[in-house]
Amino acid sequence: MVATVRINGEDRRLEVGTLIELLRAEGVDPKRRGVAVALNGTVVRRGDWPAAALSPGDEVEIVKPFAGG
Repeated sequence: MVATVRINGEDRRLEVGTLIELLRAEGVDPKRRGVAVALNGTVVRRGDWPAAALSPGDEVEIVKPFAGG
């Protein structure tokens, strides 16, 4: 499915169907500790990422740890 999805406030046109596919397409290792994902304002449990389907217009927030201060 090709759809426009808002990722961390930026509209992106992507060909993905689930959150886990989206993470991989964005270069985010879904096994990395500390990664959190919200879909349309609701945090999605890591175990649910493979089944969490995306729809056109969805809003996704990806939070990942980073070093520095």
